[in-house]
Amino acid sequence: MKPARLSGVVWLLIVAPLIVLIPLMVIAGLRGTWGIERITGLLLSLVGLAGLTVARINLGDSFSIAPEARKLVTHGVYSRIRHPVYVFGVLLIAGMALYLPLPYVFLLLVAVVPMQIIRAREENRLLEQTFGDEYRSYRRKTWF
Repeated sequence: MKPARLSGVVWLLIVAPLIVLIPLMVIAGLRGTWGIERITGLLLSLVGLAGLTVARINLGDSFSIAPEARKLVTHGVYSRIRHPVYVFGVLLIAGMALYLPLPYVFLLLVAVVPMQIIRAREENRLLEQTFGDEYRSYRRKTWF
């Protein structure tokens, strides 16, 4: 399958988090002590950021803020996870909560998890309405 061409908006959504998060992580890494929580947080953040970037690239021009059913993306990371942007976004925030000594990041995590579950359910309904049996078959083969 030929990869989708990425629009300027999608590139911005891929590059902007990198521009903000990488310097933040480097600066934070120079401060404070390193314990198991901080190392775990760094690893989760890196996995989350990498997964989020790959998921957005796999999604191509099908990426949108509000749920839309342009086409059913089933390649790349989407061949295993139905909503990888949500999964890796939560991993990134969880990692940042452990990595940065900022308690409000945990509050962000508490708010984001239920929001992502609700968004995933809305997307599931829309995709099932639009793609029917093709989506139901895809859903049986994937996680979240």
